[in-house]
Amino acid sequence: MSSEYVEPVEVSPSVAQANRNAAERFPAGGSRDFEDANRQLLARPDVAVIPARSDSGKAVWDFASYDFLTEGGDEAPAEVNPSLWRQGVLTASAGLFLVTSNGSRAVYQVRGYDLSNMTIIEGDTGLVVVDPLACYETAQAALKLYRDTVEGDRPRPRPVVALIYTHSHVDHFGGARGLFAERGDEVPADLPVIAPDGFLEHAVSENVYAGPAMARRAEYMYAAGLDKSPYAQVGSGLGLTISTGEVTLLPPTDSIGAAQAVTSDDWTPADVIPWRAGLHRRVVDGVRLLFQLTPGTEAPAEMNIYLPELQALCMAENATHNLHNILSLRGAQVRDAHAWAKYLTDAIQTFGEHTEVEFASHHWPRWGKENILEFLSNQRDMYAYLNDQTLRLVNRGYTGIQIAEELQHLPAGLAEHWYNQGYYGSLSHNFKAVYQRYMGWFDGNPAHLWNLPPSEAGTRYVAAMGGAEAVVRTAQEAYDRHPDDPQAYRWVVELLNHVIFADPATVSEQAAKDAKALQAKTFAQLGYGAENGPWRNFFLTGADELRNGPQRPTGKGAPDLVRSMSLEQVFAAMARSVDGPKAAEEQRAAIVLQWNFTDTRQECTTTLRNGVLVYVAGKDLYAGKPQATIVLTRAAFDSLALDGPLFRDNFDAAVKNGAIRVDDQAAADTVFGYLTVPDPMFPIVTPRDGGRA
Repeated sequence: MSSEYVEPVEVSPSVAQANRNAAERFPAGGSRDFEDANRQLLARPDVAVIPARSDSGKAVWDFASYDFLTEGGDEAPAEVNPSLWRQGVLTASAGLFLVTSNGSRAVYQVRGYDLSNMTIIEGDTGLVVVDPLACYETAQAALKLYRDTVEGDRPRPRPVVALIYTHSHVDHFGGARGLFAERGDEVPADLPVIAPDGFLEHAVSENVYAGPAMARRAEYMYAAGLDKSPYAQVGSGLGLTISTGEVTLLPPTDSIGAAQAVTSDDWTPADVIPWRAGLHRRVVDGVRLLFQLTPGTEAPAEMNIYLPELQALCMAENATHNLHNILSLRGAQVRDAHAWAKYLTDAIQTFGEHTEVEFASHHWPRWGKENILEFLSNQRDMYAYLNDQTLRLVNRGYTGIQIAEELQHLPAGLAEHWYNQGYYGSLSHNFKAVYQRYMGWFDGNPAHLWNLPPSEAGTRYVAAMGGAEAVVRTAQEAYDRHPDDPQAYRWVVELLNHVIFADPATVSEQAAKDAKALQAKTFAQLGYGAENGPWRNFFLTGADELRNGPQRPTGKGAPDLVRSMSLEQVFAAMARSVDGPKAAEEQRAAIVLQWNFTDTRQECTTTLRNGVLVYVAGKDLYAGKPQATIVLTRAAFDSLALDGPLFRDNFDAAVKNGAIRVDDQAAADTVFGYLTVPDPMFPIVTPRDGGRA
């Protein structure tokens, strides 16, 4: 590999100057964040890395790799937007912090051990843990830090007596089992696990159904596999990055919202706040907890939590120290900015008068009622502005892209606050997301109704512009014009993308090499200038992929998710892997399989027909006689998905060793032969299969 693919790209003078200019436009009063981010610090990490559970030589979290942020001084390097640098320094403040206490009850947070925070509430006899980070190893290390610092040599440490998930994203539940490493992974049978209603459904839909694609794009969004340096990854805005350890899950035992909310007749003075409709209450190990459901905000299933005894409000991920995403760049369902603003209004009205400390599952807390009310109100106004102004311009005929270009700044009253900066979500992609939520992908212009795919379009564009060499020359000229044309880099990447995706037979080897090299340089410049953490990570990971090819996945699978799925969910996931065109062509007659689960006493029927795998609980009354009946346990069924990527091979092995019985193995194998395997390393900035895309 040539040296040009090893050395980092030098920042261009124009980007370096733009970053210096950005520092001059900083909002005032920035010191308070640094004071709050380090307030009531009790302990720093006592290790440089957190090793993988399965391989002690591999780090799943590396504190030391971010030392350049905390030791680099106040001035940002030329290669980093100074506003993003500031956010990186703040999120790199790792350790155990006391949030609040009243003498008999205390709330702690472990921050900087993962993308998210872990909150520990001391109950009467044990610990109530809120959001146990993203993986087993970081949760285990976070709990150890609490024990070493707070409990010291106490002969009998307080056990974890309850677990709460604020919402359905993996960085808020993935470390659940790590809390019980000190017990040899034995989880108490009666452990309450509390989550918002719909939690498991949405955790599965996000991490299983489209999981491989989201995981691949998450490699871009969080750039966990990139070097940590001013030339590479400096954080993700919401936190530093995502950990890469073992993802676990303890399924909820108590769904908030599944039962009736607390009525006014059941309200007591101990609840502190006036009664409002829709609140739910639990008392866990003596800790009184009030829950406000906020579906459709930052996650499809989410909830805020109020602790009356401490007048403390946990805002989950609904209010953080940045503009959040209306549509995550890793891929997700589009969120509802209107609902987000509405539930923030409800939180203000419900808890505002009686809240003295506010904390969340990312970033640092805020103290003082007036400070908290200002913060929540401005965050609310920001999401309402995104929603309402998008719709105002939609109804004047603007498209999503046009809206994003028209509204490049928040109003001064919102933009002047550090916590409204676009470190994680950006105004640009959020305006487009709101447009998508209401209007879909099509902008109404029939010229965009049936676009050519990238490879076909690239081939034709390159030919129309005089060939690949001519396009690369034009791109290089535009790159060199950047000081005089602020949009030049955006134009360069659009030009070169056509060359990279064009039919290789129409592009010379040298032109292809030159296009990729210049594209990587341009991506780097765009990354260096980005205030938004995920934008920087996408650009720099794209540059790395152009030089070195797709990275190997940094994360691991999540067996607990599979085991927690209902049969309907598992078969839905299987259906999404069926090679429909092939199955429909080769199997004109339906193939019916009857499934009998001996341990759970469940039955179901699956039918492969027209390239679709149809699931019916029990017997399918209209599918006809089954070609095969499969008898097995749920554990044996789970192993078919967990023992390797090839479902049919796993099935045949299980039949051979007696774990599964089937009366017509050939019929079953025919169905399973159409199940495909996801590609965890599919290319993003280059065509699939080296050519067509």
